[in-house]
Amino acid sequence: MSESLTANNNFVPPTADEVREIAAAYGITLTADQAESHAGVIAGAVPAYSRLRELPEVRPDVKYPRTPGYRPPPEENPYNAWYWRCSVKGAPEGILAGKTVAIKDAVCVAGVPMMNGSALLDGFVPDIDATVVTRILDAGGEIVGKAVCENLCVTGGSNSAATGPVLNPHNPEYATAGSSSGCAALLVNGDCDMAIGGDQGGSIRMPSSWSGCYGLKPTYGLVPYTGAFGIEMTVDHLGPMARSTHDVALLLEAIAGRDPMDPRQRDDVVVQPYTEALIGDISDLTIGVMSEGFGWEGGSQDVDEVVRSAISNFDSLGANMIDISVPSHLDGFPVFLGMFAEGTFIQMFLCNGFGTGWNGYYPMAAMEHFGRGFKTKAHCLSATAQYLLIHGHYMMDRYNGQFYAMAQNQRPALRAAYDRALEEVDLLVMPTCAPEGVAMKHIADPTIEELFATGWTMGNNTSPFNLTGHPAISVPCGKHDGLPVGLMLVGKHFDEATVLRAAHAFESTGIYEM
Repeated sequence: MSESLTANNNFVPPTADEVREIAAAYGITLTADQAESHAGVIAGAVPAYSRLRELPEVRPDVKYPRTPGYRPPPEENPYNAWYWRCSVKGAPEGILAGKTVAIKDAVCVAGVPMMNGSALLDGFVPDIDATVVTRILDAGGEIVGKAVCENLCVTGGSNSAATGPVLNPHNPEYATAGSSSGCAALLVNGDCDMAIGGDQGGSIRMPSSWSGCYGLKPTYGLVPYTGAFGIEMTVDHLGPMARSTHDVALLLEAIAGRDPMDPRQRDDVVVQPYTEALIGDISDLTIGVMSEGFGWEGGSQDVDEVVRSAISNFDSLGANMIDISVPSHLDGFPVFLGMFAEGTFIQMFLCNGFGTGWNGYYPMAAMEHFGRGFKTKAHCLSATAQYLLIHGHYMMDRYNGQFYAMAQNQRPALRAAYDRALEEVDLLVMPTCAPEGVAMKHIADPTIEELFATGWTMGNNTSPFNLTGHPAISVPCGKHDGLPVGLMLVGKHFDEATVLRAAHAFESTGIYEM
């Protein structure tokens, strides 16, 4: 079939043969005359499409000058965590003045090459800044580069990026986790002060846990997603990562708030001065140790004990600690998977990375480049991306969206279960990653099975909160065999202030040293 768009995006209607080919794919048989008729009717849209093409493109302004930067050589990139280096300086003053920020390479920075971890986007240079990028620059921050992310961000491992594995600074033989793999490695190595990560099933919190930094998945809709490649709109989150809770809170202050271009955001978005919440006193808080977050089959009892020992410090800090149970938590990952495969297939592979049917800003250049790449280089997809393409297609075709619908319909009940628990306590606490609580070794030339074993076995505790939208932070709390372990604090919707207050109080004990 011929291309539907020419180089200058003028609409070319289909031929009668192309019409018959499309119809046949859906089991429709057309006569030659019927095909000619359909082709003629479609050709009648040429004036409308021509006029649409003539209208001035509407897109966000790029406010600050920059140069393209460069691909760093190995000696500047020991953990393979940078995709691209650059220097984009923002306003001369602001709350982020003097701070250097790395941006996950799923997020657009105008004029700076972007790959989203995949050869499908090789050569793409965005023409817009994502809203979070503009807000960082408005707040005086400096964008210092694009951090490697996993291939289309669809794995929790750190071995799928087209540029090669991202290595853990604590031990390069081990993974950082993903998909915000480069962000975590750069932070821990001291290459930047802060980073913007993305989280659809734990992809901020898992690498924060395995690599030993702080990473917050905010309340769904608190931080704008405009200008970032998504996976499934109902679980897409962007959020701050840093080496301290103060810098997480500071970055959140800069990027949070309403953006009319992002339909993920609700009208009741509540933004707070998060750094002012870091008072060190948590004596008025009740924290629930959630039993279902521990003891996962295949997990390490030793890692659970590291987390339980760390949690005891909240008691010494004056918090009221109680045990609490949320049985529905055990169903979180099955519900997540039921939604994720089909949702990813539709949004990413059928709809050029951004889906349809929502009222907001569609990054045209990114969609066009991704669409061309998918048509010509699908063989370059990682094994996990191939899996979601095949699995999602099969489920949608064979079961007509029923399992996706089942999963989406379970979300309110799952959220309500956590909300009931959060009526009894201010926060929930558990290990961040489960059952694989610490980093796994990189495997040379892994099989498909090994790729899944190292990329999909740590999200049982993280993924449910992508479904329910509760804010959750991973806090480094100790080590096991020399590798970091993280605990996760989960709070009420739009109560990031309490989540950060407790995380900061724990940090102040000095139990974990990077």
